[in-house]
Amino acid sequence: MGHHHGCGDHSHAHHANQKALLISFFLILSFLVVEIIGGILTNSLALISDAGHMLSDAAALGLSLLALKMGEKQASETKTYGYKRFEILAALLNGVTLLLISVYIFYEAYHRFFDPPKVMSFGMLTVAGIGLIVNVLAAWILMKGDRSENLNLRSAFLHVLGDLLGSAGAIVAGLLILLFDWNIADPIVSVLVSVLVLISGWRVTKESVHILMEGRPVHIDLQEVKNKLLSLSGVTSVHDLHIWSITSGFPALSCHLVVDSRIDRDHVLHEAKAMLQKHFGIQHSTIQIEGEQMKKCTETDICN
Repeated sequence: MGHHHGCGDHSHAHHANQKALLISFFLILSFLVVEIIGGILTNSLALISDAGHMLSDAAALGLSLLALKMGEKQASETKTYGYKRFEILAALLNGVTLLLISVYIFYEAYHRFFDPPKVMSFGMLTVAGIGLIVNVLAAWILMKGDRSENLNLRSAFLHVLGDLLGSAGAIVAGLLILLFDWNIADPIVSVLVSVLVLISGWRVTKESVHILMEGRPVHIDLQEVKNKLLSLSGVTSVHDLHIWSITSGFPALSCHLVVDSRIDRDHVLHEAKAMLQKHFGIQHSTIQIEGEQMKKCTETDICN
């Protein structure tokens, strides 16, 4: 009964987030094509490297949108957790692709340092200026979403903010080439942007692998969880404690609680689940309640 009043607000926020992501995704994707063509025509590696970063933005926005849509699908007999892990698999692919893009940009920039090619500075400035406007517009749209509650939306927003730096860098390089004929500014800026791509790619890849390996969510302290469980009335010990993530923002837990034989086990179970949700945001928990005799059997493997 206590949750009923928030359902309408949650549904409204969910649809608002989907709309913000969809509009931003098409904005970024459309300009991505323009920037790639512009980079080739103007011979600007800075634009092409910025396009690589925008590709990460488009992928992040697309994955966030897909995660919201796939999360709506119900669990089935073959997919008992639904399709929530799809987001992590796609994110892993996205991260590896970003790493490869950054390596390619470094390779191209290395050769341009020794022989800086002629760059069409005016065309480069025009494309980079449009890119800056597109990113500002996308960031403004995402700011209207519910970033405080939605991890995907917040991540996508940070991606777009990062790309603002790429567009600004390309503008600076274009101005230096236009005013001082410093063609070497193009590979310098492209390296700086590719570092952003490399950092984004490494972070996404690392987090994806961590989740797929069922690693502990970084914001949850295992010992603190154990201490909180032990502080519950009647709980004498905790064992086989495991905490992992189904997908980003969806932590899960399983454990065995050994309790005093005089304690109401249903009451302990209710208190444990409520505590885990309140203090750690763990809504999905599987807890087995055991008596002291069961613990001895487990330790000695001599149970009849």
